[in-house]
Amino acid sequence: MTKYIAFVLCFPFFCLIGAAPFVAAQDAAKIRQSMDKGIAFLRSTQSNAGSWDTPRTRLGPTTIVLAGLIDTGVSIDDPMIVNGLKFVLASVAEDGGIYTPDGFLQNYETCCAIMCLAKANVAAKKKDGSEPYKALLDKAEKFLRGMQFTEERGIRPDNPQYGGIGYSATTRPDMSNVQFFLDALKATGAKEDDPAIQKALVFVSRCQNLESEHNTMPFLTQNAGGLDGGFIYYNQPDPEGSKETEGLRSYGGMTYAGLKSMIYAGLTKEDKRFQAALDWIAKNYSVTENPGRGAAGLYYYYQTKAKTLDVQGLPLLEVSTGKKHNWRADLSEQLIALQQANGSWLNAESRQYMEDDANLVTGYVLLTLALCKE
Repeated sequence: MTKYIAFVLCFPFFCLIGAAPFVAAQDAAKIRQSMDKGIAFLRSTQSNAGSWDTPRTRLGPTTIVLAGLIDTGVSIDDPMIVNGLKFVLASVAEDGGIYTPDGFLQNYETCCAIMCLAKANVAAKKKDGSEPYKALLDKAEKFLRGMQFTEERGIRPDNPQYGGIGYSATTRPDMSNVQFFLDALKATGAKEDDPAIQKALVFVSRCQNLESEHNTMPFLTQNAGGLDGGFIYYNQPDPEGSKETEGLRSYGGMTYAGLKSMIYAGLTKEDKRFQAALDWIAKNYSVTENPGRGAAGLYYYYQTKAKTLDVQGLPLLEVSTGKKHNWRADLSEQLIALQQANGSWLNAESRQYMEDDANLVTGYVLLTLALCKE
């Protein structure tokens, strides 16, 4: 996790305040209790094959659950982790990717598997100095790099898809898959000047509702929501809402994904793209909804928000009203309140994001609470 430094960095509507506690001791105890209930739920729902299944897929949710379990302190020697990792390793392909055979989520599943195995590697190294998954991670990283939409695949920089990555080699790139791609590269040690990260920044910049020398996409003149500095899922009209242009409105999950991607690429508040994203976040702070989408993708939003602010190193946020928010305390309190009696979390209103599945959502929440407890 990011190590925080006691200093003050202020800019309009958004501040980092140093030397503040993340959560109080009693709140940390409540978070621990909530995580333990979530872990117990997942222990009860693991399949005999070692996976955690959703109605539509298995590998992606399994890797997210495993990552959450490892982050919340479950030992890599625990049979639940051992069996889960065996299931993941059974999906390693000859080309280096880690995905479901004959599926269409090769990039997404490989990204999630890399993040999961990288965490398992860190845990193993702390335990006995070994790195059992290093060779697999190196091959998986190479596979991912080959899937990026770049010159190597005949994509020119003026193509709207340039620098992006989608669910598979043949599906269009989008902001969500790009953030997973960058998370995976960072998990394997990529630096901000890595060519793949800088090329991804080209795509990321073109998904922002901000006109600049980095973004002259036609959608900027079609957006019903205005050029507010937030981020959208895809940089061309997308029939995600009732009207085609509704898909061009900024929303929380993608704006945090965009900000995190820019951080990975080395941008700072001195860059107007970065500043515009921060301003949008300051004006749309919420732990009760995914701003711009309501309940849709709510838990995806929670996890992306927590990781982004952790990477940025922001213990407190001063938003446009002037109020300073301890986002860890706000977010953990909300998640604890939303926990089901059986220890799980569920979003019945968001089938589109597979959040009607308790296994996947509980995995998201464990990843989020681990960041809140730091």
